[in-house]
Amino acid sequence: MKARLPGLLTLAMPVLAGIAYLMVMSAPSSYAILNAAALGIAALLVLLVPSLPEIRARRVISVVLIALLFVPLLTGPYINGIARWLQLGSFALHSGALVLPSLVVLAARDEDFAPPILLAALLAASLQPDAATGLAVMLTAVGLYNATKDWRLVPVAGIALLASMVAGLRGELPAQPFVERILIHLAIDTPLAAFGLAIALLVSFFLLAHAIPAPKPVRHALAGGLFGFSLAALVSNYPTILVGYGAAPILGFGLAIGLAITGRTRRTTNGPAS
Repeated sequence: MKARLPGLLTLAMPVLAGIAYLMVMSAPSSYAILNAAALGIAALLVLLVPSLPEIRARRVISVVLIALLFVPLLTGPYINGIARWLQLGSFALHSGALVLPSLVVLAARDEDFAPPILLAALLAASLQPDAATGLAVMLTAVGLYNATKDWRLVPVAGIALLASMVAGLRGELPAQPFVERILIHLAIDTPLAAFGLAIALLVSFFLLAHAIPAPKPVRHALAGGLFGFSLAALVSNYPTILVGYGAAPILGFGLAIGLAITGRTRRTTNGPAS
């Protein structure tokens, strides 16, 4: 259990800073309550997610997660031709922020199929279109390449960059208060608050990259994904994950961190496993 505490801190620091921001800036009270509830569930995921199954089962799970990324294209809701949300009753969860972090962990632990897994996620992001998920895929590939030196990840990163640029031109929606462009707006009106939230995200990034007890490829890939989502929020109207209102990234990274911490890297006759 002690091994999971860095993972819990990685998630709790930005989310708690975001809840404080929502309360101080007079966001609707339901926003802070929802984020707090999501953090509670995510903390349980970090602490209690069981060990990953063997490689064949993990690949089946990867296929299921990739399919979930395509579900919004079939079910909607569509807003100005854009579909990137999983509708659960009255809640709409951003599919990329919910699904991609765990998919990143599975890809990082599957050296044979990591590039195809990331390209499949990128295809879903391009069709939605969703530049934030595209940038997360790009920087996941960069982080994974930094850890593994697998040359196949270089074209994946390049394709993801181009796809994200195209998606950014096609898929921008108006910024929602307390969700998107948070750091940009705070930097103008309340720079100290913007600095505090930015530091919370940076600490989370470095804890993911260096502190959680997981193999280096998993740590660097997951940190790259976080950086990609955060970068999208700085350059366009995409959610500022973990510190802004939204349960999907909190739950998504909670599950991913739990999966990242479990198991140890080993080789089998069927391919890489952990």
